[in-house]
Amino acid sequence: MTGLVTVKSYLYRHEAELDLALLVAEGIEAMISADDAGGMQPSLLFGSGGARLLVAEGDAAAARLLLDSVAGGD
Repeated sequence: MTGLVTVKSYLYRHEAELDLALLVAEGIEAMISADDAGGMQPSLLFGSGGARLLVAEGDAAAARLLLDSVAGGD
């Protein structure tokens, strides 16, 4: 993937993992950026700004719409 943008940030990596699975299930390529030693040191996220869910620029609008619809209960 090139031209990545952050569509959502999380305090906890497991929350990002759930949304990642949702996006992938809907055919949107995504990845997580998190400075937590590969999940081995979750406390590192507190000082680094948390985990970020990234998608290609062209998929950002669709990804945000999907994540918002799930968060809103629609």
